[in-house]
Amino acid sequence: MDRRGTFDDIAEAQPNSAVESLFFNSVPMTSGCNVQSFRFQEIVPLNAGNVLVIEDNEPAGRWLTLINKSLNKSHSVSSRRIRSAPSFSNSLFFQKPSLKKISNNFRTESKRRLKMCNCTPELELERKYNKEFCFPCQQSNNVTVSEDDFSSEEDEDGPSNLEMTGISTPSSTTQMKFSLVASKQMVGIFVTVWMRKELVQHVGHLRITSISRGIMGYLGNKGCISVSMSFHRTSFCFVCSHLASGEKEGDELRRNLDVIEILKNTQFPKICRTPGSSVPEKILDHGRVIWLGDLNYRIALSYLDTRKLLEQNDWDALFDKDQLKIEKDAGRVFKGWQEGKIYFAPTYKYSYNSDTYAGDCIKTKNKRRTPAWCDRILWHGTGIQQLSYIRGESRFSDHRPVCAMFSVDVEVNKGSSRRKLSGSNMKVGIEELWPLTSRW
Repeated sequence: MDRRGTFDDIAEAQPNSAVESLFFNSVPMTSGCNVQSFRFQEIVPLNAGNVLVIEDNEPAGRWLTLINKSLNKSHSVSSRRIRSAPSFSNSLFFQKPSLKKISNNFRTESKRRLKMCNCTPELELERKYNKEFCFPCQQSNNVTVSEDDFSSEEDEDGPSNLEMTGISTPSSTTQMKFSLVASKQMVGIFVTVWMRKELVQHVGHLRITSISRGIMGYLGNKGCISVSMSFHRTSFCFVCSHLASGEKEGDELRRNLDVIEILKNTQFPKICRTPGSSVPEKILDHGRVIWLGDLNYRIALSYLDTRKLLEQNDWDALFDKDQLKIEKDAGRVFKGWQEGKIYFAPTYKYSYNSDTYAGDCIKTKNKRRTPAWCDRILWHGTGIQQLSYIRGESRFSDHRPVCAMFSVDVEVNKGSSRRKLSGSNMKVGIEELWPLTSRW
């Protein structure tokens, strides 16, 4: 099973006791899930310092701590707090927190080993029992790849000695039920993937890339992060995006272009040493793909007409005017992709800490935002069955989080023969929070 989810515009909601309570109560953490993936948007303010200079990783580290608490119930398990020190997040003269080092505290296997080949049972066993088993990752030309993926990882495997405020890490990984598999931040977008500890040994070919589609088409205030990995013999790709904003006529074409450019330009590096291996290098080459994020597609109706349908809970009539549905049905974007039926109210735009749409409090038409299903989860490939598609009710953003759960078929090697995992549930959680599932 897999679960996926998304959180949007949370720069003002840094983890504290109040936000922690909201997170635990509004995010459905399904114990049966095997994979949990979370996507956050605007985790830091999209100001010039974060977009043009150095992104602030401290909030990402705090959210990792909160997710770990939720998944591993570590509020009842001993944990160690990294020694407190003044926060220098807004200063260029002090070392920024290292997300790579913080992430290492939540792993049961090193990132180096997750990138290794597991194409055959022999290689999977060799990787599991031989700590020296490794091979170089070859970087292709013209590839936008996470710097962490190909930098030296000698310090990644060492203990994190950063002095950060408010970040607790597990004192031991032995009691953890879920292990961190991947985490990556690009300015305000932050994605993290977790998996049941006993399944992590079957992950390989882990690669992360990012595409910037923001200011002038080059900056990271908009764009996507893509995570590629193999689980047994099945390839997975998680695409987490923040597309072009705006509700003027024609803005949907800019969002279409973002999707087209992301699919065209995302290139995962060649990483497998097995002769004849077909490890995917493009998003659509993967067997199972899940795309989630603030896609920013709006409703092609006036504010007043939208509000009338909202008051009637007439989701079908409202959804007929959804830009993503219109563009997808016309074959202009996401051709061959699927999305579950929407039975929930539009997720954007709310007043902060309120159940009231922001437009209800604004009289100026050019500043009033029409409610819309901006936050979406789609999938591509066979062997995926969506079990649920819901929204959460947290109030610490002007968006509501969205969550989906999937049952996913996974192919494994047993000796020299292949078989399907027909009785397994790999739950993948998506939200703008997410879940992912596999069946055994």
